[in-house]
Amino acid sequence: MIRAYKFLMRPTVRQAQALSEILRDHCSLYNGALQERRDAYRHVSKTSIKYGMQSAQLKDIRAFDPERQGRWSFSSQQATLRRLDKAFAAFFRRVKSGETPGYPRFRGVNWFDTVEFPKDGDGCRWDATAHDPVTRVRFQGVGCVKVHQHRPVVGKVKTISVKREGRKWFVVLTAEQDQPEPLPATGSVVGIDLGIANFLADSGGEFVPNPRHGRSNAARLQAAQQALSKFPRVRRDKRTVNHRRAVEKVAKLHGKVRRQRLDHAHKTALALVREHDFIAHEDLKIRNMVGTAAPKPDLDRPGAFLPNGAAAKAGLNRSIADAGWGVFLAILHAKAESAGREVIAVDPRNTSRRCPECGHTAKENRPTQEKFHCQACGHSAHADTVGALNVLRAGLVRREAQPA
Repeated sequence: MIRAYKFLMRPTVRQAQALSEILRDHCSLYNGALQERRDAYRHVSKTSIKYGMQSAQLKDIRAFDPERQGRWSFSSQQATLRRLDKAFAAFFRRVKSGETPGYPRFRGVNWFDTVEFPKDGDGCRWDATAHDPVTRVRFQGVGCVKVHQHRPVVGKVKTISVKREGRKWFVVLTAEQDQPEPLPATGSVVGIDLGIANFLADSGGEFVPNPRHGRSNAARLQAAQQALSKFPRVRRDKRTVNHRRAVEKVAKLHGKVRRQRLDHAHKTALALVREHDFIAHEDLKIRNMVGTAAPKPDLDRPGAFLPNGAAAKAGLNRSIADAGWGVFLAILHAKAESAGREVIAVDPRNTSRRCPECGHTAKENRPTQEKFHCQACGHSAHADTVGALNVLRAGLVRREAQPA
């Protein structure tokens, strides 16, 4: 089993400058490799260049530019080229499936924040066994950087990545470890229904409030973005100190909201995993749920459009994004795997319209957002609780139907 660890680094001024140069030079390598692929396809009879061809050129590139490319780890540069190759593989996969392709784009220095070292000991070294109580990580061309290790790393370290977030630097480790001992069985099963009014409702009638971190920070974020918008668009090397401070303030607020969502997701998922052996949830297609409203042409007035509820749909999309369902479900599955719990996703259709008592399914069973009243048997309950009950039953049926 592979697990990831993320620790804050405390580099010196010179080390922070060297880390910035790593990102700059790997970004330049990424963009150069992308440009080579574009030129080969456009001008050389639509020739496709693969990762192996570009990796074979690294030796010459490092010899030609020893100051910017030759001083960094060879394997980390290969990882950057593989990153580009994965972007093209995803692009061609989307083309074949009929999705919006999204051709790989050039990366600005501010948008290239991670460099991976594929193997511990090759261009980097995680050092947590020394007699010195301070943990360090060593990078080629940078030196030994102090790390704030807030928890022990279990297992053998496989890969190491350096990541920049604003003015902070982090080291991200992946470690291979044995399957941990499962938590003691509780004999409890639960279905959960994710929502906007309440973040989560379970089949036992309990609710987890929606913290709405994005909305609570919206006023400060809007003010920071408005202050940033007053600066004219200029090249990065010509930006003033006040401009950079405005950019950092916006990034800092976004980072705060992101950390708050992650904290809430971790705590909620951990509580579910500790209390229940089996968890069923809706298999939500979040990307489809946050699409824009389709325009409605006015047939009587060519070129005009009828109201389509775009403003309301945009507000709903913001609320869905603010809830962070996708992040929560990913964390829930990871924690359940470590704890030996079972999590199953079920079809969400009609889960809030089907009566848990008689099975009658109709749109009229849910007259309001919160109220459920069955038109056949008269059963009344909270609509989210009804949805969670139906999700649990569908999950148990699916678990029984799975081959042993």
